[in-house]
Amino acid sequence: MNDWTWRYEGYDPARERLREALCTLGNGYFATRGAAPECTADGVHYPGTYAAGGYNRLTSTVAGREVENEDMVNLPNWLPLRFRAHSDGTADTAPETAWFSPDAGGLLAHEQTLDLRSGTLTRDFRCEDAAGRRIRVQQTRFLHMADPHLAVLRTVLEPENWSGLLDVESGLDGEVTNSGVARYRDLAGRHLTGVTTGIREPDTVWLHCRTTRSDIGIGMAARTTTTPQPASSRLEPGTAHTRRLLLLPAAPGRPATVDKTVALHTSRDPAVGDPLQAVLDRAGQAPPYADLLASHRRAWHELWERAELDVPGEAGRILRFHLFHVLQTLSPHTAGLDVGVPARGLHGEAYRGHVFWDELFVLPYLNLHFPEVSRALLDYRHRRLPRACRSAREAGRLGAMYPWQSAADGREETQEVHLNPRSGRWLPDHSRLQHHVGSAVAYNVWHYCEATGDTGYLQTRGAEMLTQIARFWASGAEFDPALGRYRIRGVVGPDEYHEGYPDASAPGLDDNAYTNVTAAWVLTRALEVVRALPEPRRRQLFEETGTDPGEPDRWEEVSRRLYVPFHRGVISQFEGYGELAELDWDGYRRRYGNIRRLDRILEAEGDSANRYQASKQADALMLGYLFPPAELAGIFRHLGYELDDDTWRRTVDYYLRRTSHGSTLSGLVHGWVLARVRRAEAWEFCLEALKGDVADIQGGTTEEGIHLGAMAGTLDLVQRGLTGMDPRADALVLDPAPLPELSEYCFTVRYHNHWGLAMRLSPGQLRIDVPASDEPPVRLVLPDRSVTLDPGESCTLELTEP
Repeated sequence: MNDWTWRYEGYDPARERLREALCTLGNGYFATRGAAPECTADGVHYPGTYAAGGYNRLTSTVAGREVENEDMVNLPNWLPLRFRAHSDGTADTAPETAWFSPDAGGLLAHEQTLDLRSGTLTRDFRCEDAAGRRIRVQQTRFLHMADPHLAVLRTVLEPENWSGLLDVESGLDGEVTNSGVARYRDLAGRHLTGVTTGIREPDTVWLHCRTTRSDIGIGMAARTTTTPQPASSRLEPGTAHTRRLLLLPAAPGRPATVDKTVALHTSRDPAVGDPLQAVLDRAGQAPPYADLLASHRRAWHELWERAELDVPGEAGRILRFHLFHVLQTLSPHTAGLDVGVPARGLHGEAYRGHVFWDELFVLPYLNLHFPEVSRALLDYRHRRLPRACRSAREAGRLGAMYPWQSAADGREETQEVHLNPRSGRWLPDHSRLQHHVGSAVAYNVWHYCEATGDTGYLQTRGAEMLTQIARFWASGAEFDPALGRYRIRGVVGPDEYHEGYPDASAPGLDDNAYTNVTAAWVLTRALEVVRALPEPRRRQLFEETGTDPGEPDRWEEVSRRLYVPFHRGVISQFEGYGELAELDWDGYRRRYGNIRRLDRILEAEGDSANRYQASKQADALMLGYLFPPAELAGIFRHLGYELDDDTWRRTVDYYLRRTSHGSTLSGLVHGWVLARVRRAEAWEFCLEALKGDVADIQGGTTEEGIHLGAMAGTLDLVQRGLTGMDPRADALVLDPAPLPELSEYCFTVRYHNHWGLAMRLSPGQLRIDVPASDEPPVRLVLPDRSVTLDPGESCTLELTEP
C-alpha cells in the first residue's frame, strides 16, 4: 500500500461485505458497493447501487401493527458479468462447465486495489476450473466523476495453460431488494415494480422499472464491447434480467477484453423526460474505455486539487481515504441535486439512507472547499422548511420542528419501534425527540455564511430557517417561577441511551444541557440576523414566516434565561442525571468485553440504560466541539452562568469516565475536546475516530455503510480543530493546539473568494500563503495578535505553547 492505494490481499468471505462497503465507488449522483460482478446477494456478498435522494416508502407489519418505512432504494444491479471456459471449445456446443465463483473453489490468488487518486477499483485474481484450466483475470471499474450518469467495468481474461473459447455473460439484474441489513429483513424490502427489459442491437441491453410508491422511473442500459470480436453473440431479454451472451477466443498472451459501459438515469433528473431513452442515448454515445478513463481521472485530479491535504504517516493515509469517501458521496455533482447528507453515505442500507444531523460534522469541512455543495445541502433543508413548520404546528409549537430522520419530503422518518438484535425484542423508539437537529441546521446556516461571505443567502433562505428554528425554541420554553428560568422539557439529547427517566410513564428528558445551550445560541444568532436586515426585508421575512413583531423580544429573554443544570460542580447532561445510579463499568467489561452498545446489553438483561449515569456518546461535551472555548464561555455568560476552565475540565473528566462510545462520532468529539483540555489523552480518541470504519471498531456496522459524519469530522479535526480555525465574516480566527502526533501537516482552504489559501502547521510555527487575486486582504486573528495579508503575500507566525 501507499498513500493513494488501499490493497486487500486474499479472499476472506467473512470480511467480504466490509470490503464491499470500503471499496464502494461513487460520484455524488450514485454509488455502487465493491461487490464481485459474478456474485449475487447472499450471506457473503451484497451488490448494492444507490442514487442520491432515491427513496421509496413501504408498509410492514411489526409487533402486530402496521409500520411505514422510507428507504434509500437498492437500484437494479449493473455489475453482473460472469465467465467460464467453454466446454469443448466449439461455438455450437452448449457449455456445461460451471460459471466461476470465488465461493465454489478454484480461486488460486485474489487481490483488490482501491486507487484513491483516480477513483478506480481493480481486482486481480487467478482461478482454475474442474478441468484444470487456469484463467488470469483483471477487472477495473469506476463510476465516472465527469459524467455522473456513467459507470464502466473492464474485464481482461487470459488463459494460462490452454487456448480456446470463453463464455462471457454481461447483463442487468432487476430482481433486487433492500436486504443488506440483517435486522431489517423481516420488513418489506421490494421497492421496484414494473420491471421491463429489452435489447438494442448490436451490443446493448436495457432495463426500466419504477419505485412502488414514490413512482421514480429508473432507466439503465449496458453496452458490452469486446476485443477480439466474439465468435458468437446474442442478446437475451428476460422478465427481470437481461443479458448479452458472448463466445470469445483467447489464449496465453492473447487475452480477451470485455468493456461494459452502463448508463443510469431516473425521472428525478433535470432535463430528462424519459429515463429509458436517456440511458440508451448516453450508453450508445459514450466514448471508448480509454477516453472515459482519462476524463474520469482528470475530474478526480481537479477534486484533489480543491481538497488538498498533506498529512504524513498512517494518519494522513486514513484521512485521504476518508476524504475520498466524502467526495464520492457529496461531490460537486451533488450541488445540482435535491439531497441531504445520508448518515451512512451511499455505501449501504443502514439507517435506511436517512438524513440525521451528520451535516453538522460534514458541512464545516465542505464550507472551506466545496461551498456550492454546502449551499445545496442547506437548500435541502430549506425546501423542507414548510414540512418542518407543519410538524411544529401539529406539536402545538411555533416555527419549524425539523425531523430527527429525514428522507424524501421532510416528514419525520424515525421508526416507532426498533429491534434489539441481542434480545430479539422490538422496542419503542423515542429518538424522534432529538429536536436539537434544528439547532444543527441553524448552526450550519450560520457557519456556511461566515466561511463564504454569502450574505445573500443569510438574508434570504438562511434568515427564514434561523427565524423559524428560533420561533420553535422560544415557543417551547416554559417559564419556571421557582427557578426564575425557562425550561425545555421532554426532549432527547445526542446521547441516545437516555430517552426518559427511570420508570417514567412518558418519554423525554428535561433541560438537556446541549439542547438548551444550542437553543440559546440559535435565538441569539436569529436576533442578530433579523436586526441587521434592512427594514423592508425584515418586514417581508416576518410576513412570510408569520412572525409577530414582538416575538424577537421573547427570543432575547429566553436566550438569556434558559436553564442549564449543574451537579457536583459539573454541567449536568440533563436535569437529574447526577441522581441516576452509577454503573459497574469494570464488571460489564469483564462480562461482555465490548460494551459500546451497552443499551442493548442492559435491555437484554431486563434492565435499562435510563437508570444509569452511562452515556452512549458525547452529549454535554458536544458543546466543546461546536464552540471554541472563549465562545462557549461567552454563551454561558449570556445565560447568566460562569463557565471557567476548571468547571469545563471537571465536566470533561466526569463524562469521559461514563461514556461507552457506542457511536463513531464519540471518539471524534472527545479527541477534539481533549486536544485543548488533556492533550496527552487526545490522540487515543483521535486514533479511534480515524480507524472507526477502516478497522470496523463498532463490530460489523461498517459493512452496512460507512459513517460519513465521523469521516468528515476527522478531516475537520486537522483543518479546524487543531488549528483553532474559526472562519468569520470579517476575519479568519486561529488558535492552534497541535497534538504531538499531528504537529506537522498542510492543507488548502477556500475562505470567502480566496481559492487555495494554504496553511502549513509545524512545531512552533504556522505558515499562511494567500494566493494572488483581486480579492480584499485576509485578516488573521490569533489570541495574542492580528495580521493582515494581501493577496499574493505569505507569513510565518511563531506560536506559543497552548
